Amino acid sequence: MILDASSTDDSPVGGGVEPSPVAAAVATAESVLAHRFGSSIPLAEPEDLAGSGPATVVRARVASSAFALPRTLVIKHYPEEPDGGWPDSFAREAATYQLFTALPPEDRVCPELLAHDGDKRILVLDDLGRAPTLEDKLRGSDARAAETALLSWARALGRMHASTAGREPDFDALLRRLSRARGDEAGPDHDGDDMVPLAAVAELPALLHGSFGVSTPDTVLDTVERAAEGSRSATYRAFSPVDLWPDNNLITDAGVRFLDFEHGRIRNALADVAHLWAPFASSPQPLALPGGLSEAMTAAWRAEVVELWPGLADDERLSSFTLNAQLVLVWVSTWRDLPNLGDARGAGPASRAAALVSWWRDLAGRAELAGEQAVADHAAAVSAALDARLGPGLELALYPAFR
Repeated sequence: MILDASSTDDSPVGGGVEPSPVAAAVATAESVLAHRFGSSIPLAEPEDLAGSGPATVVRARVASSAFALPRTLVIKHYPEEPDGGWPDSFAREAATYQLFTALPPEDRVCPELLAHDGDKRILVLDDLGRAPTLEDKLRGSDARAAETALLSWARALGRMHASTAGREPDFDALLRRLSRARGDEAGPDHDGDDMVPLAAVAELPALLHGSFGVSTPDTVLDTVERAAEGSRSATYRAFSPVDLWPDNNLITDAGVRFLDFEHGRIRNALADVAHLWAPFASSPQPLALPGGLSEAMTAAWRAEVVELWPGLADDERLSSFTLNAQLVLVWVSTWRDLPNLGDARGAGPASRAAALVSWWRDLAGRAELAGEQAVADHAAAVSAALDARLGPGLELALYPAFR
């Protein structure tokens, strides 16, 4: 392994000293690359990219190689022990990159997987460079550039769904192969992922009543139960990154590229489309988008999938499906966040409390337009109760690019 003076990792290597996580990642990557290509491929100038997940993420330069490799690579090295449950983060990400690398280049909306090893829990990926993220665009000062990036992201999401629809058996087979490698003959069991909406539906009414005195009418409960069951249906299933966060996407010259698949799985694609209506609801610090952008992003997404799913060409059907997906996402987000909000008043416009108030208010508006008056009335009541307790006057701030 080559470590030079420009390395950002100055921990000692060798001499019996335990290597740093960065040095260990680079050494492991060199070993896996040598096995993959049959020749030593030394790496230099490791740079710790400080990933947000459990993996050590490193960029390194290919010092020399007889093979046509990129000039720099990205290494993701996972801890020895899984982070709880199976499939764990490494297994999901490894299966995802294998799935996408097997696709034609024009359908690949993520970095190419160059080498991996299930025992050593490492991935070696093509480096997409220092392109800005979607988060960078949204928190910049150019509204037009931010809008263009959002529409490109929605189209890329549609291409991801179109290229992976019907590939659930392939994805599960990749996970089973990884499970056998770890000695788990039973294989992965990820049915629990689909149970989250049902848990939210079952438990949120009591939380709302106990915390805010808001009752959930049976008609509303029936509607959201049907929507949650629909989210588990076999229709419109495709790959989802699940963590639909703006900083998990690079805006490159070749288009939007998705990163970080530690929770990736096959699910109903409309669960992703819901994030166009409650923008990036699962991300740590979501903010709001201007009026009309959700509709424009949905249209951009539909343009990529309508050939595969022609029923979505019907505006009324698409609106109904996306409203149901939005309903489930808002319920799940509230179920997850409500216990952590506390009773503190005066939450700010960039707070999670402001996000929930705005999402419920937006849901009420869409439900009323769709003629779902019971859902609209309930959503408005929840929004008002949240605002009265945690506000008042809460409204989620726009992303800086749109202010």
